Amino acid sequence: MKISDLLNSAAVVPDLKAGNKNAVLAELTDALKAVESGIDRDQVISVLLERERLGSTGIGEGVAIPHGKLKKIDQLLLSFGRSRQGVDFDSMDGKPAHLFFLLVAPEDSVGIHLKTLARISKLLKNADVRKRLLEAEGRDEIYRIIVQEEESL
Repeated sequence: MKISDLLNSAAVVPDLKAGNKNAVLAELTDALKAVESGIDRDQVISVLLERERLGSTGIGEGVAIPHGKLKKIDQLLLSFGRSRQGVDFDSMDGKPAHLFFLLVAPEDSVGIHLKTLARISKLLKNADVRKRLLEAEGRDEIYRIIVQEEESL
């Protein structure tokens, strides 16, 4: 499953206003809700916070991939956000996170959920891609970069 198949450009937040982890999760959930109105905002945030209690999804290098599973959905849902100032996300390297992919999967999904997380991680391992996403002018350019760079994965 390609990131570009899951990510609606309307679920891209080019300038997150959030200043902490919980606010980032809420803002990215709101971006998901804008394109998938049937989801329960509080339930999504609860699942994400529960996952964060197991260990931070801040993977380092300015990247976080918060994720969780929900019972009442039948497809993977994805949003993206960028914080120019950075947010303390308890990342492994102790540095603030700037780039966020939020992934919500159906409760019974295993393989596709893990493959999508791996694909996102692979995309953002590239320092040039991270730099381009941080410098992009807005939602459309961010989305274009993700689509273009994914082609080379």
